[in-house]
Amino acid sequence: MRVLGVDPGLTRCGIGVVEGVAGRPLTMLGVGVVRTAADDEIGVRLVGIERGIEEWLDRYSPELVAVERVFSQHNVRTVMGTAQASAVAMLCAARRGIPVALHTPSEVKAAVTGSGRADKAQVGAMVTRVLRLSAPPKPADAADALALAICHIWRAPAQNRLQQAVAAHHRLGGAGAPHASAVKGRIR
Repeated sequence: MRVLGVDPGLTRCGIGVVEGVAGRPLTMLGVGVVRTAADDEIGVRLVGIERGIEEWLDRYSPELVAVERVFSQHNVRTVMGTAQASAVAMLCAARRGIPVALHTPSEVKAAVTGSGRADKAQVGAMVTRVLRLSAPPKPADAADALALAICHIWRAPAQNRLQQAVAAHHRLGGAGAPHASAVKGRIR
């Protein structure tokens, strides 16, 4: 599986491509950052991010794009820029029919380091170890993009099995264990 990880941001949008399957050594194919000037108008910046992501999609032909799920921060302006960059990445993938997976920062940290509260240095160190790199990718946005791709590759098999089990449960008319909402109504 070849995954393009995107750590969205308006000034620095981290991009990383990882190839492999869960349980086997993974390989980094490319890592970088799409940059835009903070003093450019928002439309120009978004077009710059789009062009950068399109170049990566052309060069690496990923099977999936993993994007960091935007979460609420204290700085609304930062959240808006992150959400806009995230939407550009999803749009570029959708235009090509490439599936998109969203992962929260804590999911990525937990998958890569074992702790959902890991700091950027810990994520960078584990990305370096997992991908057998000589040094952590710089800036941290690039390492975070690789971590997103790693997270998806490692989590995808379990997510697929869960989705298949839910689909089978529904095909069988919901036979088997009662749904959690049904149990909840019976507990007093």
